[in-house]
Amino acid sequence: MANDDLIHDSHGGMPRLLEIMRRLRDPETGCPWDIEQNFATIAPYTIEEAYEVADAIEREAWDELKGELGDLLFQSVFHAQMAEEAGLFTFDEVADTMSDKMVARHPHVFGDESRDKSAEQQTRDWESIKAAERADKAQTGVLDGVATGLPALLRALKLQKRAARVGFDWPATDNVIDKIIEEARELNEARDSLGQDEIEEEFGDLLFVMANLARHLGIDPESALRKANAKFTRRFRRIEELLATCDKTPADSDLAEMDALWNEAKREEKGAP
Repeated sequence: MANDDLIHDSHGGMPRLLEIMRRLRDPETGCPWDIEQNFATIAPYTIEEAYEVADAIEREAWDELKGELGDLLFQSVFHAQMAEEAGLFTFDEVADTMSDKMVARHPHVFGDESRDKSAEQQTRDWESIKAAERADKAQTGVLDGVATGLPALLRALKLQKRAARVGFDWPATDNVIDKIIEEARELNEARDSLGQDEIEEEFGDLLFVMANLARHLGIDPESALRKANAKFTRRFRRIEELLATCDKTPADSDLAEMDALWNEAKREEKGAP
């Protein structure tokens, strides 16, 4: 029976959201679009919402963060509703599984272990616990359990971290830079003499090593690239503004003029005369 009072209760919290999701998926009275969806069709939205949360944090848009977190929460609710319909699990079981995992992975908070240890030691302990969990799932390989659906750059970083734990890693940053130079040379050679598949392979190798350099430098490559994207967007918009003062658009300009305006935008940002 529909619980309209709960649906229209502005302070209904989590029960209200779960009831709304149930109603949206109701085969007889729900939303046709929501009813047609499945795990695969919703997954891209889940990834997108996670990035929108990260974007709000990156911009320190705290007034937007509440809404973005709500959008991401709704994705979990959507997947859990579909799972319940299929007899797989419920939202409460999702929450219980997460709670059990957090309690098990924090014995220094919820158990008898001492909290008197460094963040580095806690990280090592966390990884040991996760390794034991993977072993229980018969995931015995070093790289087992690294999700294939992660963004490629993030997955590269996770794969490299796993390999590094067992000693498969360059000892110094200089070794990684040497490898980047080698991979860039191979890409250049492939461009001149090989087919598109081989060029793509060499390009992937170069990106993979760049992710490794980020790890050695203590840089989050996703965050670094987001910042580079933001800088490019900011400076290109400044080019458009400067062109507009001459009643021009980028389509009316050429590379030489826009490159000069780019350098002007760059000087403005750096406060250079």
